[in-house]
Amino acid sequence: MQLDHIAISGETRDAAQLYIEEALGVPLQAGGEHAVFHTHNALLGLEDGLYLEAIAINPEAPTPDRPRWFDLDRFSGAPRLTNWICATDQLSTDLAALDARMGDPVSLQRGALEWRMAVPEDGILPFDNCAPALIQWDRGDHPSRNLTARGVRLTRLTLMHPKADELQTLMSPVLADDRIRMETGPKGMSAEFITPHGVRRIEG
Repeated sequence: MQLDHIAISGETRDAAQLYIEEALGVPLQAGGEHAVFHTHNALLGLEDGLYLEAIAINPEAPTPDRPRWFDLDRFSGAPRLTNWICATDQLSTDLAALDARMGDPVSLQRGALEWRMAVPEDGILPFDNCAPALIQWDRGDHPSRNLTARGVRLTRLTLMHPKADELQTLMSPVLADDRIRMETGPKGMSAEFITPHGVRRIEG
């Protein structure tokens, strides 16, 4: 399992995109629309095969028949870092070994890209959304391969939660990444990047 991408949510996609562009000083690219959950995004390619996603409810899409992923149905306020997503090539096996609250696989498609994402029935990930969402890319190029390099590299992702030690215990058997830190404290997230304009941060 490895870190795949990071999601910054907004009340609108434009707001989330603008927040990232102002925070990091680089432009995002058009993403697309998501069936099933009826959200849409914009993307920023990072070094090391990662990417950032500005995501929000698509106001022109119908209301889905289930809660949206990333707890977006309850999102309000300023854009902020809300989720981290890890990729695996054995989604069902990893889910069985982790926490049942991480959800069940949902099959998704956008153009030639096909993937499965583990999404809880209520849209809320364990540890108050501090646990990662799990994804398995099944078909098509990984999104990062089609994004323009902007010279931005993630150096640290910090996850704070009162039960950070339990989250660490849950994830350590399947995920080893020196960039990811889990700290005990009030719930929160932050990501630090090296950019063409120096060190920048995005908060959650």
